[in-house]
Amino acid sequence: MADLILTKQSLDRIDQILANLLKRSGAHSVLLIDKAGQLIGFQGQMSEEKVASLAALTAASYGATTAMARLFGEEEFTLLFHKGRDENIHFSNVGDECLMITVFNNNTHLGLVRLEVKKSLEEIEAMFAENLRQWFNT
Repeated sequence: MADLILTKQSLDRIDQILANLLKRSGAHSVLLIDKAGQLIGFQGQMSEEKVASLAALTAASYGATTAMARLFGEEEFTLLFHKGRDENIHFSNVGDECLMITVFNNNTHLGLVRLEVKKSLEEIEAMFAENLRQWFNT
């Protein structure tokens, strides 16, 4: 796939989509990263240090999980969920290039998070596709 190209306008739109996801889902933090662990967008209530660490660790975890999937004949597992005593982490693919990490506590329902993440993923993927169309038509 072609390299992901993000303009200032795209980054602003990503921030808006992530902020809306937080409002609709009840999650407290959401990150969009590339699969190397580089932060693309963040909205929420975490320190910069924690955001950077979560991005790097998620990318590493995704790589390991992809290797496990291949042991079972799967190309990858497209959605992962970690449930803790108080905090939960949901992450899923955004196209071929990125991962969305949504962090929420036990007062928020997983079903609502999954529904709202799905809507946000569709918005971001549509934006990525439009960016590629515009890039190759100029």
